[in-house]
Amino acid sequence: MTNAPRDILVVAHAHREDSVAAARRVIAALIAAGARPVLAADDDALVAALSDLAPIALLGFDVPVADVEIAIVLGGDGTILRAAELVRDGTAPILGINMGHVGFLAEIEADVIDDAMQRVIARDYEVEERMTLSARVKDAGGTVIYETWALNEVTVEKASRERMMEVVMEIDGRPLSTFGCDGVVVSTPTGSTAYNFSAGGPVIWPSVEALAVVPLSAHALFARPLVVGPEAAVAIEVLARTDGIGILWADGRRSHDLPPGARVVVRRSDIPVRLARLHPAPFTDRLVRKFQLPVTGWRGPTRAATRVAE
Repeated sequence: MTNAPRDILVVAHAHREDSVAAARRVIAALIAAGARPVLAADDDALVAALSDLAPIALLGFDVPVADVEIAIVLGGDGTILRAAELVRDGTAPILGINMGHVGFLAEIEADVIDDAMQRVIARDYEVEERMTLSARVKDAGGTVIYETWALNEVTVEKASRERMMEVVMEIDGRPLSTFGCDGVVVSTPTGSTAYNFSAGGPVIWPSVEALAVVPLSAHALFARPLVVGPEAAVAIEVLARTDGIGILWADGRRSHDLPPGARVVVRRSDIPVRLARLHPAPFTDRLVRKFQLPVTGWRGPTRAATRVAE
């Protein structure tokens, strides 16, 4: 009786030469270690670019998502978000190798791919779970018309640039405020450094379980960013007097039109996203590195303690 192969998903940005070249290195290392590389069946461009490397299995055809051991992602945050979609129905953690710009979700940079592959093959990594969001949309009559999820954020936005949308916001079943705005962002701690950050929301450490709620360009006296508990339900109703439709976006990847009177309820999802970590480090260090924050003058606890002692 032979052992089942180790199925490892490889996700890369198929239209970037550096990502495809890196995928080749990853797949070669997997094959050499006796593992079976797996590609997304609908990623025709990547499958074609790597067709000379055999054997490669296809996710959903040759390999069910439940059998994937880990997903190795070569790209930026958008590619990592796509990988999260692919493994949503399984338990595979995601190892992000940054081939983009900031790459906040990525664990490592591209210059240490070979070391990373040795760690993956040896199963020498830790897994960190990140909370996700679920979103349910009901029409004015109360019928559920759409459901989705997000790792970073769910946003309710206006569809027409020249018009505001009118919304009423509710927290835990109680109305909070009504205002005109460009939209509302509901973010996880993971997404707090994404759209939420750009909209002026707070940066939330991943170890904190909470949701950030940030109105976008609200025409109101009280429209400040809010931080609510992880079990809170955030509802955003598009008032019937809104001129035109709104749009719901999940991670900037999945969308659905919101007619006047639609109600969007966002809450914590029961299914987390799992991230593989090779070098667990304080989130503060990640912020400083990714945003290139100035820390000149920092003396640290040891030097500070020494100075007090002196």
